[in-house]
Amino acid sequence: MPDMLPPFVLFFLGALALPLVPRAARGWLFLVPPVAALALLAGFSEGTAVTVPFLSWELVPLRVDRLSLLFGWIFSLATLVGGIYALHLKDTGQQVSALLYAGSALGVVFAGDLFTLFVFWEVMAVTSAYLVWARRTPVSLAAGNRYIYVHLLGGSLLLGGILLQLGETGSLAFDAFTAGTPASWLILVGFALNAAIPPLHAWLADAYPEATVTGAIFMSAFTTKTAVYTLARGFPGWDLLIYAGVVMALWGVVYAVLADDIRRLLAYSIVSQVGYMVAGIGIGTEMALNGATAHAFTHILYKGLLLMGAGVVIHTTGKSRLSELGGLWRYMPVVVVLYMVGALSISGFPLLSGFVSKSITVDAAEYAGHLNVVLFLHLASIGTFLHTGLKLPYFTWWGPEKSYEPRPVPWNMVAAMAIVAALNTLIGLWPAPLYNLLPFALDYAPYDYGHVKKAAQLLAFTFLAFWLFRHKLGGEARIALDTDWAYRRPARISHQIGPRAVAAAFGAVERAAMGVVGAVVRLGRDPVGALRRDQRGSWPGPTASTSLRVSLGAGVAVVVLVTLVVFLRLLVF
Repeated sequence: MPDMLPPFVLFFLGALALPLVPRAARGWLFLVPPVAALALLAGFSEGTAVTVPFLSWELVPLRVDRLSLLFGWIFSLATLVGGIYALHLKDTGQQVSALLYAGSALGVVFAGDLFTLFVFWEVMAVTSAYLVWARRTPVSLAAGNRYIYVHLLGGSLLLGGILLQLGETGSLAFDAFTAGTPASWLILVGFALNAAIPPLHAWLADAYPEATVTGAIFMSAFTTKTAVYTLARGFPGWDLLIYAGVVMALWGVVYAVLADDIRRLLAYSIVSQVGYMVAGIGIGTEMALNGATAHAFTHILYKGLLLMGAGVVIHTTGKSRLSELGGLWRYMPVVVVLYMVGALSISGFPLLSGFVSKSITVDAAEYAGHLNVVLFLHLASIGTFLHTGLKLPYFTWWGPEKSYEPRPVPWNMVAAMAIVAALNTLIGLWPAPLYNLLPFALDYAPYDYGHVKKAAQLLAFTFLAFWLFRHKLGGEARIALDTDWAYRRPARISHQIGPRAVAAAFGAVERAAMGVVGAVVRLGRDPVGALRRDQRGSWPGPTASTSLRVSLGAGVAVVVLVTLVVFLRLLVF
């Protein structure tokens, strides 16, 4: 029966078929799995489940309820629009990886057991890392390596928590976890890493700006949002997540304001926006969970639109820093207009999608008595409009014009942006279909006088402040230290000490060996003369000091190598 088919199967089959068709048709074939998945989801019924026997357990690769359906819809839609944006792409590796990545995200969403979830969780890590490596620059290679190591660490913690959960309960079912158990804490940290909760967040701002232009669109849609889904499923009502979400919202805003690279700015904005979702999950009321999931839905749309606009800039100019951009509006006015739809959506502008989703979480916090949370989330909204709605577009498309000649924009990039902009506008004007998809029944009126007045005041005063101080907010070519320093700096030191110690050891061994070889050669040619030179103290063999250097160098090399191996083993396993 079609309604018993897990959606990930469609994406995996598409990934297998993609290399077998002519290159010119691969971009169009990419669109078939998400279209088929949308049709499949339309026939799903709540309560549907598929079980598969595995050893002494039953795995559940398909569990359909309102929460999984909501994320299934938006993930399939994001893959379809991302595929249109990437129609001009001829890189089969990226296309296959993106389909596997999207399919794995759907596998996580519809998984009813922890084993199935873990398998897809790890496939997501590998396939998304390829979208960073596929840019094929030294910086993207290093960023991709850090990305995969961090996510392997998160996967290891998740696996440890799953095994403990199995030992404690004898069950692999993926439902809400019991608070305070060692298993629940390990699983929480594993999910929190993918959600980019500080201090486990720096991988996002490190890797996303170095991904390919099209790869960043998919990455923004899946990794953090699958984490939001798993947190909503497993940890609703955990107070710790309220404070973690507030920290995320403010942390991301501060670093986004400081950023010079346009995609790094948008990456930190992801951290901030996911903070709203995490805070809503921590509050745990039905309204708060509705707000968190509604915001995840709209965030995928408007953040995808923002990254599409940034991708057009990079594709056409080859530049990504605000300090190198300016005056682009005259070259791509349509792109500017479409980008601003996303920028105003994320800022909570009335009549657009962000307004009808973000306010649910804020109101839920107020109804639950978390007035400080309301204040901090409003501050984060001000910062969001400042950096994404004003700073980035002003210094990219307006501001002082730089000398460059942008390449033409592929039609499919503009078409994808237009589709997402239309969806953001449609949801803002008519939020009822989105509200009907949410996990719980919601009777909410976003367009009352209080909501509109509050939004207008925040936006107006933020715009006024930006205009007065715009000359102080321009992009600067600088680096803002973040928590990734904790593993970047030791890595740099180990790269300096380890290879140098090994090189010194091998150099000493090589010199000693060459000395021995030289002595043997001389002894063979002129034994008497060689012995006489030896008696005069000119024997060319290894000296005691050379042997000492060899021993010390070899010892240091062994210690460093063993330390690195142990560290990597602990990191991965």
